[in-house]
Amino acid sequence: MRSSKYIFALVLSLVTQLACTMHSDLPRNMNLKAFDPHRASFRCKHEAEVVPPVDPEAQQWFLQAMAVTSYEKRESDRDHKVAAELWQKAADRKHWKAMINLANAYAHGEGVEYDSEKAVLILEKAMKLGIPAAYDAMGTYHMEGLGVKQDASRAYAFWQLAADMGSPNAMAYLGSKLQGVYDDPQSGFWGNRTVAFRMLECGFSQGNGQSAYELGVILDGKQAELGEDYVRALKVFHEGVKFGNADCAGWLSGSFRSGEPMVNGIKDIARADRYSRLGDALLRNPDLRLPNLDKVLPLPPADLPKWDGEKKTLVDAAKPLAPALATPSTPGAQRTGRAHIPDGYVLPPRALPPQDESAGWNPDAGVAPQYEATAARYSGYWLAQLLEDRDARSAAWNRAQVPQRYAQREAFESDRKAMGLSAHDGRLMWHYVGVPFPRAEPRVDPRIAQGIARSTVVPEYALTCAGDVACPKTGVWSASIPKDHPSAARYNRWDRQSYVTQGQEFPNPESSHLHLEPGAVTWLWLGNANESGFGGVAYVSLSRLGAEGANA
Repeated sequence: MRSSKYIFALVLSLVTQLACTMHSDLPRNMNLKAFDPHRASFRCKHEAEVVPPVDPEAQQWFLQAMAVTSYEKRESDRDHKVAAELWQKAADRKHWKAMINLANAYAHGEGVEYDSEKAVLILEKAMKLGIPAAYDAMGTYHMEGLGVKQDASRAYAFWQLAADMGSPNAMAYLGSKLQGVYDDPQSGFWGNRTVAFRMLECGFSQGNGQSAYELGVILDGKQAELGEDYVRALKVFHEGVKFGNADCAGWLSGSFRSGEPMVNGIKDIARADRYSRLGDALLRNPDLRLPNLDKVLPLPPADLPKWDGEKKTLVDAAKPLAPALATPSTPGAQRTGRAHIPDGYVLPPRALPPQDESAGWNPDAGVAPQYEATAARYSGYWLAQLLEDRDARSAAWNRAQVPQRYAQREAFESDRKAMGLSAHDGRLMWHYVGVPFPRAEPRVDPRIAQGIARSTVVPEYALTCAGDVACPKTGVWSASIPKDHPSAARYNRWDRQSYVTQGQEFPNPESSHLHLEPGAVTWLWLGNANESGFGGVAYVSLSRLGAEGANA
């Protein structure tokens, strides 16, 4: 009996070891360099320069998903199910932000059934693409024991790796943990201010609001050995509000209300009130960014422009502007043959079969794809896709396909040569897309629908200016550098905007550690949102806010 138990234990041990060996190559189980809170240095990398390029159509799906789950909507009006479907489509095109959002949807059961293993699998796909944010999220999953064994040591090791790869979120978190005056691992902080400072500077240069907050705290004299820098602290906190950080707004509100040393000991209740209102808005909607903050809340010694006292006016004026989109022909309207879609019609976000052909069909089960050499189960549009992206050519073939209309029981195209395929390209599947329906609303930029941007009509004449000269016209300016510039990936963002007054200098990228000459930047004038009738800040009295500190 004792012998049989020994043999059973030995077999079980071998099976366990084999199972561990089989899965040791999974990213969740990868070998990691142990977290070193006393590391001597940190090299700044930018996430934008290492993530894979984003497919334009996948980007639209991603933004549409963000719009239907916008924080501006009531929770009951947010459509997490549609968002998950759109993120899935974008994730299939390797859209890295969609992959992270889809993983978190499964991790929290939002729009999909809770499935922590699926969440981890999606993260692992993103990790294999070299996406820093995926390593950052895997650290969080290990800290919470979400789909993996809870392990704080591995969590910190993943966060350290993510920061080294370029994740600004990981930099902000670790930077906050390393800025202690001494080590206290039990409380979760260590004393390595030099590396903390470098991490936070790198996160700040990527527009990360939490990095701005932690950096501002250091500069506001909380770490004397690094030296107080009230002037820069004020600017960093202010930039943090632009980056969408509510804590930065709260810190500035308190500083101006109390007259802290950072603001030269001067109480400014009007400014404090505006920062407080903006902080509340940012707390309610973390997706908000306020690049045009200086339009309604410039730093001293600039006077405050007049304001009607409404929070919405304040927030809308500080939001980025997005060009109003003309309503073009419907996608597919210019195509011919089976790919033609009647103008004014669009395909649905969810593939639903025609009602008269769906008796007994369970909509939650979806429409299963069909193999080649079969006939369409439903009338509507079907998309041909190779089952596997074996190489760059097959991946490109998949991306080039467009939905094609087939009637119920009509045989799918079977001539591989005519389709540009060979027998070596692997199995082909037809995916049901649905039946077109009339587009009821005009085309709207998803960011406007999401509530994080305001619509504007770009002036017919293009007023541009180099960044090393004085601003020639007051208004909102959008910044960019040529796409072939080495720093294009890190600098060009849709919300890289600023409200600049005539004669003032344009923002200097060097002040944000972007290592870019101001003259390399081209600024495009988008309009003066303070002019009457432009939909910006109203010229009304500030008297009801109180006279103290009101520089109206």
